[in-house]
Amino acid sequence: MFTPATIAALIVAASFAAGLNVYATVATLGILAHAHWVVLPPGLETLSQPWLIGVSTALFAVELFADKIPALDLVWNAAHTFIRVPVAALLAYKAASQLSPEMQVLATAVGACIAALAHTSKTAARALVTPSPEPVSNIALSSTEDVAAIGLTWLATQHPYTAGAIACVGIVFLLLSLRWIATRLKRLFRRPQPAQ
Repeated sequence: MFTPATIAALIVAASFAAGLNVYATVATLGILAHAHWVVLPPGLETLSQPWLIGVSTALFAVELFADKIPALDLVWNAAHTFIRVPVAALLAYKAASQLSPEMQVLATAVGACIAALAHTSKTAARALVTPSPEPVSNIALSSTEDVAAIGLTWLATQHPYTAGAIACVGIVFLLLSLRWIATRLKRLFRRPQPAQ
């Protein structure tokens, strides 16, 4: 049922989603599998366990609020560098359990890199938006990320090639915008020179 191509597409999409919001990704996959609305690759069957769904849903609820509070969202996202990337790598590793050991290692590395790119870009975008005096932009950005993570995860289970293609477009866009983001961050954090 799961070909290497569909597994690859699922890994790309789920890794990108996990980089945006890992708890939403895990909870969505778990709920869909537990309700028998989708069949996940054999390695991901653990996600349907009620306790794992409960923990990831509770953590998603916490992130739903923490991620929308200026300044706190920066601390939250920085701390999640050590959660989103490893969990995405683990999801990729488990999803690729039907593949050869070499392909499984490659899938793990690709999953971690995609999640790291999405997470880093998300954190950088937050650093640019957080100084804004009005809270609307921060809340809108966070809500968009939550919806994107859930939507992309669902799409990956229904139409993996479409979800994978969307994630690839997102990856290319983020790669092309890295220089612009870096320039904006330098300007933001550059200290004014003292008057001579």
